[in-house]
Amino acid sequence: MADGLRLAVRALVYAVVGGTALVAIATVVSVLGPVVALDLYTPPVAAWWTVFTAVVVQGVPFLLLGTVVSAAIGAFVPDRVLTRLLPRNQALAVPVAGAAGVVLPGCECASVPVAGSLMRRGVAPAAALAFLLSAPAINPVVLVATSIAFPGQPAMVAARLAASLAAAVVMGWLWARFGREEWLRLSKGRPASGPSHGRHAFLAGLRHDFLHAGGFLVVGAGAAATFDIAVPRSVLDVFTGSAWLSVLLLAVLAVVLCVCSEADAFVAASLSGFSPTARLAFMVVGPMVDLKLIALQAGTFGRAFAVRFASVTWVVAVASSVLVGWWLL
Repeated sequence: MADGLRLAVRALVYAVVGGTALVAIATVVSVLGPVVALDLYTPPVAAWWTVFTAVVVQGVPFLLLGTVVSAAIGAFVPDRVLTRLLPRNQALAVPVAGAAGVVLPGCECASVPVAGSLMRRGVAPAAALAFLLSAPAINPVVLVATSIAFPGQPAMVAARLAASLAAAVVMGWLWARFGREEWLRLSKGRPASGPSHGRHAFLAGLRHDFLHAGGFLVVGAGAAATFDIAVPRSVLDVFTGSAWLSVLLLAVLAVVLCVCSEADAFVAASLSGFSPTARLAFMVVGPMVDLKLIALQAGTFGRAFAVRFASVTWVVAVASSVLVGWWLL
């Protein structure tokens, strides 16, 4: 009991100190950046730093959650437990893993390191990827937030659940059928030396995963901030008059704006000029394909995987949103 308590305290200290340090660095840079670059200090630059800081600060808590879960799986969960929880048949394991995403209350920042840890522990990539896509989109926190953002519209909550789960399962099946091992290059969850199990392995894995994934979160945040100031708002207004173009526009915006899955429903609800199906596409695509998620996937699974997987996922998520939106909305 005493050892368990000390381990929990140490893990909490690592998480709090690491998260605080990353947030502090991002905040200091966001404040000092325009001051240091005096020649570039303009309202667009100030807006860039604001968006960058917001994305990083928003993602850090869930990144911490994901790395804690990932390190715990790697250090304490035996391989045989994970392999017995899922059916041996990949076609059956994919929907089971997709439905299991409902138990993780986090965003896409948390799902990537967890999926990587599952693969390293012997879970079939198709099942782990289905979990990666479904967890940020169908967990209870996200569904409750959606119901609050769209009061009196239970159909929107049901549509988000159905479209997100369908897209995750389809992507898992597609990987099981067409995926190749050479596309998937897993990074090591912990340093090569040292124990592979126990509390020391947990703390080593937590440090490694957080620092590794945090760097790619920062890269994705920078890309999202760049788009936010580069595209004039007048360009976006052109697409609101067409039902099909509005769906495609919000699906693209979901990729580049990098809104957390637990907050994107409120952003979608504010886009009152767009159709319900277009707003549904925004909420389905965002947790599955955005710039920071692509960067995290590239760092965890390799660039070849991230490019292929993100592209196909975007198409499948848009198609799922359109079909479910036509059916329920």
